[in-house]
Amino acid sequence: MESQFITGLLFKIAGFRERLMADSSFLYKLSLECGIGIFTKSAAEYGKRQKTFWKELDFVTANVIMAIFADFLLVWLPAPTLRYRSVAPVATKSGAFGRWWSSLPDNAFQVVQPGMVPFSLGQRFGAILRNGSKLFGVGLVCSFAGVAITNTLIKIRELIDPSFKNINPPQDLVKMSFAYATYMAVSANLRYQVVAGIIEERGIEVAFAGRPQVCKALSTVTRTGNTFLGSLLWVDFIRLLGMQKPSAES
Repeated sequence: MESQFITGLLFKIAGFRERLMADSSFLYKLSLECGIGIFTKSAAEYGKRQKTFWKELDFVTANVIMAIFADFLLVWLPAPTLRYRSVAPVATKSGAFGRWWSSLPDNAFQVVQPGMVPFSLGQRFGAILRNGSKLFGVGLVCSFAGVAITNTLIKIRELIDPSFKNINPPQDLVKMSFAYATYMAVSANLRYQVVAGIIEERGIEVAFAGRPQVCKALSTVTRTGNTFLGSLLWVDFIRLLGMQKPSAES
């Protein structure tokens, strides 16, 4: 990987290096997930806006950018890593909890590579909590920024073009942000941990070792299905909260 141009550059970046060492197809999975996100989010925006899609391309762009950022971190945070330092230097002065927090694996289910200190059950459970807390922050920021930008663009459009009529009511900024943050911390967190640590690393890559193309094909199917499932669960979740009602009730 160091001999290749792109991966050779990424090897010099902490974070990328540890993930590529644990999984040589990490970059493919990252690109795949972002590509799936662009397609599914754009398709959802088109399905929602239909004839006004191109006229509201500014809204669409803002929403898709936020979705891509979230997709990137959904792959990045729970990806298995190869690390031989169990405690980061900055954590040595932060007390027992800080050292324990820093020693947690990036994926709760990841395989312990040769030379690494095995993870305890408590550390693996803590990995779910740590990634959940990070994804809660990611979801909060992404949703807050996306909803705020969309609502602002709608107001600006209404001021510039009095004939413009938004077919959907403005979204509640705070409620939507906390709802999406909770969804990211619980549903998305658990699903992506299982996909990366169990289905791919312990399943596909063990059963089809030495056949990278087969592994990539199966990862593509798995991650596409996971994205589709996540879309369904998100709709069910916000309807459960009463933030969006099925068309039959509208």
